[in-house]
Amino acid sequence: MTAIKHALQRDIFTPNDERLLSIVNVCKAGKKKKNCFLCATVTTERPVQVKVVKVKKSDKGDFYKRQIAWALRDLAVVDAKDAIKENPEFDLHFEKIYKWVASSTAEKNAFISCIWKLNQRYLRKKIDFVNVSSQLLEELPKVTEESVPSGENQSVTGGDEEAVDEYQELNAREEQDIEIMMEGCEYAISNAEAFAERLSRELQVLDGANIQSIMASEKQVNILMKLLDEALKEVDQIELKLSSYEEMLQSVKEQMDQISESNHLIHLSNTNNVKLLSEIEFLVNHMDLAKGHIKALQEGDLASSRGIEACTNAADALLQCMNVALRPGHDMLLAVKQQQQRFSDLREHFARRLASHLNNVFVQQGHDQSSTLAQHSVELTLPNHHPFHRDLLRYAKLMEWLKSTDYGKYEGLTKNYMDYLSRLYEREIKDFFEVAKIKMTGTTKESKKFATLPRKESAVKQETESLHGSSGKLTGSTSSLNKLSVQSSGNRRSQSSSLLDMGNMSASDLDVADRTKFDKIFEQVLSELEPLCLAEQDFISKFFKLQQHQSMPGTMTEAEDLDGGTSSRQHNAGTPLPVSSEKDMIRQMMIKIFRCIEPELNNLIALGDKIDSFNSLYMLVKMSHHVWTAQNVDPASFLSTTLGNVLVTVKRNFDKCISNQIRQMEEVKISKKSKVGILPFVAEFEEFAGLAESIFKNAERRGDLDKAYTKLIRGVFVNVEKVANESQKTPRDVVMMENFHHIFATLSRLKISCLEAEKKEAKQKYTDHLQSYVIYSLGQPLEKLNHSLKALKLG
Repeated sequence: MTAIKHALQRDIFTPNDERLLSIVNVCKAGKKKKNCFLCATVTTERPVQVKVVKVKKSDKGDFYKRQIAWALRDLAVVDAKDAIKENPEFDLHFEKIYKWVASSTAEKNAFISCIWKLNQRYLRKKIDFVNVSSQLLEELPKVTEESVPSGENQSVTGGDEEAVDEYQELNAREEQDIEIMMEGCEYAISNAEAFAERLSRELQVLDGANIQSIMASEKQVNILMKLLDEALKEVDQIELKLSSYEEMLQSVKEQMDQISESNHLIHLSNTNNVKLLSEIEFLVNHMDLAKGHIKALQEGDLASSRGIEACTNAADALLQCMNVALRPGHDMLLAVKQQQQRFSDLREHFARRLASHLNNVFVQQGHDQSSTLAQHSVELTLPNHHPFHRDLLRYAKLMEWLKSTDYGKYEGLTKNYMDYLSRLYEREIKDFFEVAKIKMTGTTKESKKFATLPRKESAVKQETESLHGSSGKLTGSTSSLNKLSVQSSGNRRSQSSSLLDMGNMSASDLDVADRTKFDKIFEQVLSELEPLCLAEQDFISKFFKLQQHQSMPGTMTEAEDLDGGTSSRQHNAGTPLPVSSEKDMIRQMMIKIFRCIEPELNNLIALGDKIDSFNSLYMLVKMSHHVWTAQNVDPASFLSTTLGNVLVTVKRNFDKCISNQIRQMEEVKISKKSKVGILPFVAEFEEFAGLAESIFKNAERRGDLDKAYTKLIRGVFVNVEKVANESQKTPRDVVMMENFHHIFATLSRLKISCLEAEKKEAKQKYTDHLQSYVIYSLGQPLEKLNHSLKALKLG
């Protein structure tokens, strides 16, 4: 062990300026094959650092390497496991517990003893030694400052029989003095005992001289004691003077305290005055409404632009005064309560005045708008509401103010606007659609009659009463239009012109100009409705300030709204009902205002389909385009939803038209005595395909036409075979050959991509029946031609 200790000191600790004090050969509990050494070391430089270092042999076994080191100050507990019996196991509690088994109990005890001595000497924080014998815990000898010169190294050595000893080297002066002393005695080196006796005698002589010197200085000591007594007396006198001074200063202190307290009270009063002034300035600056604003709120002109601007500024100032964040205690002041009551009265008065004025504006603008209806009655145009919107938008900021201050009146204005506008737009839109229907039927007498329809003189009065709660209804009759539609459709060749009408009249007899006229009228109707709805929606959003995502007043379900009913849910007038988003609020108002658009469009579509079933093609294309345009702007808007619902109806009419054509093909009857050539529904399919290709060119709903093509061509193929089988006058191959040749020519000319397979099938059927007819019907006179065709077929 000594050799190992020497090697460790030389190879590991000396290069790091450390001294090895104790060493123990250990292994971890449960892993006895992996031995290592725990070393207790101190640094040779001050301040001294004590460490426990774990050292193990390298994998090759030819040298030792330092693995881990712990500072002794981090060691909390040393557990020796058993203080009575010999036990090589012990635990060291650092940041975690390390369990060790020593190679012998003696090494363990020596290591623990060294750790205890290092703890006593260098550490203030004492380590807990558990299950350790008291014999191992011995105190180190105390070392005075004189015995250990500063700057010198101290070391503690430990081992089987080693203890912690002190060692200090002689400095140069001490070595020189010893050398001089030894030179004065010739036998100092040869006879150490004689030299030691001489030194002892000289020490006794020096001690005696020292004692005599002390006895000789007794007189001086007495003199010193007297001086000390006199000094004490002087100290007593000084203390008396200091006491008198302290009493004088105590009275001065009391006076200064009184002055300080007075100054504190003055400072406190000034501080309170400053704070009071600040509070008063705050209330005056934030809760004082200018006289000009008060006059504008009470008497301001709400008809002129300057008056509206003044009222808007005054309303904003009033809102700021009412919404000021009062500091704690302000609401208990009587002046503040009176000012708040005054503001509340001003708000109520101005809100009533504003609501009454806007109601009158609605009535007056409605009167002016009604006067322009006669100008548009004979034209297929809708009245322009832009001037009405422009005039009302001047009140947009006031509506926002009313919405945030008096929601009940804002709610009432919103309902009045929706009720009035719904009747106004209903009258305009119904007149507009009646003109469109008359233009579709082409009857000029009824158009003139409609242009001169009298207007009741009490219309404005009736609208005024309805705006304030009356339930008057728009009166009118559409019976003349219905009669006109029936008569005009009866005058045509067929009441329901269909693609495959197998009577005396065919689709080719229809006037193409009428279809073009219908297409233009239908497009104009949609083109007039679209900007009207978008303009009204934009106005509603700006005027009623719905961009702020607040709830809409008086919200009802869509069904109740369209029926004119009231919501069964009860709520306070000033409490808004929740609506999910701005789009929902705007859509609900648009449904209320334009509730007649969808029924009128459906009626117009029904009339167009009744006049000519071909019109469903035009309507499908036009309606699809407008729905696509509206959805690009806002997929959830009222216009997009309404046109989408109407598009469903148009698509159903289109599908119904196709189904009727297939049904009529199946009902075709061929006279037994007449010859059969190109069948009528084959020719009419050519007409339908040519017309459809011109209508659906670059259309969004091309897929619907392709599906219709597939259904129709299947019907044509099946019914051509059916007629060919039933024909008695004309050979079957001739009927099949001629009709499929015509179908192939039509599909080749129109180049319909979805019917490429049917085109090849038609060509194949034409070729097969041509060959069959030549082979089996013409007979032997054309034997050479027959052989040639067979050769071509085989080739």
